[in-house]
Amino acid sequence: MPETTCCIVGGGPAGVMTGYLLARSGVRVIVLEKHSDFFRDFRGDTVHPSTLELFYELGLLDDFLKIPHQEMPTVGGKFGDYRFTAADFRHLPTHCKFIALMPQWDFLNFLSAHGKQFPAFDLRMEHEVTGLLRDGERVTGVEAKTPSGNVKITAGLVIGCDGRHSAVRQAAQMEVTEYGVPIDVLWFHISRHPDDPENSLGNVNYGKALVLINRSVYYQAGLIIRKGSFDQLRQNGLEAFRQDIVKIAPFLGDRVSELKDWDQIKLLSVQINRLRQWYRPGLLCIGDAAHAMSPAGGVGINLAVQDAVATANLLAGPLRNETVTGELLARIQQRREFPVRVTQRIQVAAHQAFSSIFNNPGPAKAPWQLKLITRIPGIQRLLARAVGMGVRPEHVQTNPQ
Repeated sequence: MPETTCCIVGGGPAGVMTGYLLARSGVRVIVLEKHSDFFRDFRGDTVHPSTLELFYELGLLDDFLKIPHQEMPTVGGKFGDYRFTAADFRHLPTHCKFIALMPQWDFLNFLSAHGKQFPAFDLRMEHEVTGLLRDGERVTGVEAKTPSGNVKITAGLVIGCDGRHSAVRQAAQMEVTEYGVPIDVLWFHISRHPDDPENSLGNVNYGKALVLINRSVYYQAGLIIRKGSFDQLRQNGLEAFRQDIVKIAPFLGDRVSELKDWDQIKLLSVQINRLRQWYRPGLLCIGDAAHAMSPAGGVGINLAVQDAVATANLLAGPLRNETVTGELLARIQQRREFPVRVTQRIQVAAHQAFSSIFNNPGPAKAPWQLKLITRIPGIQRLLARAVGMGVRPEHVQTNPQ
């Protein structure tokens, strides 16, 4: 007999949510996370209304919202001197009409703590998967490195949720299609003051863009740069980097001195890719392991969670009955690939349009197209639905079988 019914590789949003939902349905799961905790900075922090609605369906919303977070009922930005609202979530047909900004480690600690209330949920930290076990063509488990030595874990199904650098998909030699991305992001922290401008999420000027995510007393800031230009920025020096920030967001001028070392600035090499086939006999990949997303729109966490819900809805019963087939795994890809394709196409188009800002090193002027679009009646509600709910939002089964 296998050690567990389902072995989930990766303790991110897709992995922990899948583990929680399957264990809630009585499926024995082992979730493997290679680190000793979830504290990973500069990860996605935006919890969209679609994900908050899932927490409501699970009866967890009230407790979840007790965790310190910030709420964004609208999202906007500033292009040169033109300030605009892009999306207004206050009219969505959901219980939470806002985006919640919350560190990802808080999200994962909350969900895993609730998962541990189910006897079928087994979270094992410091288990780094290094390979797959096979019986012929079928995947039957994983090999993992732990502080006490190497272990083998056999399972009826392995689900790879280990991100864009997935060891699972690499070990399975799964074919990945890459889509060119013209940007990278430099993440860093900078303090926030109570009188800072509201709705300052995105700021475009002087050939760059600055994203400021409100973390109450500080910003998680992301400077969007031309792909591959980080080395040149380093050569220009830290003072030039600080001045770039001040030019884009002058109100940060009294605190850019907090950036004293390049070690405070982390490079995210942005990728958009997708597996041609998400499954093999005994193996399924979801979340970033199946489709790496750009940070654009902050949709990564929410697509990963939607994958988890669809997976649990379709597989809970067959896993308990040991009747998981390749056709069932294919149905998960068929259901979730459409929203992924649509979202990635939008991201690719947005990047292509966005890359034009790199060609204007002087003060930016908002294009007339942006001014026209943001003045169309109802456009903010439409964009809020597209961003906040996504394509084909999933719902938790009321009575898991």
